[in-house]
Amino acid sequence: MKRMILMGALAAALAAPGMASAGVYTDDMSKCLVSSATPADNDILVKWVFAALSAHPSVKPMTTVTQAQREEYSRAAVKIMERLLLQACRKQSIMAIKVEGSSAVEASFGVLGQVAFRGLMTDPGTMAQIASLATYMDRPAWEGLMKEAGVPTAAPAK
Repeated sequence: MKRMILMGALAAALAAPGMASAGVYTDDMSKCLVSSATPADNDILVKWVFAALSAHPSVKPMTTVTQAQREEYSRAAVKIMERLLLQACRKQSIMAIKVEGSSAVEASFGVLGQVAFRGLMTDPGTMAQIASLATYMDRPAWEGLMKEAGVPTAAPAK
């Protein structure tokens, strides 16, 4: 059981868009998780993922997230996961696990993670920061790659 919760948490953290297609019961469970999670739940899940990622040695010096904050978000994320699985979506969770196995938890929380991160990724500030990558790109090299791959590039503006 602990492994199933940890795997679900990991899937939510990664929010893997390339996840294998799920069965009907996993889809039902995913829909229930998404519809039962509040915007506040999604916010906490995003903060939990950020806090967890900020513990990595390569980014830890760049953040001010404390261990106490990481623990706080972990506790809050577990409460959300438990409320969703054990209460709000209990029927769907039981059927998905019974028929399609414990991987249903991973897949369903992966979908919930994608939805939670959608808000983060559509924020104007986040989008502007991501778009700023274009400022540093070697455009002729990228255009050469696309041309070689047979992808048409935009005509230069006149």
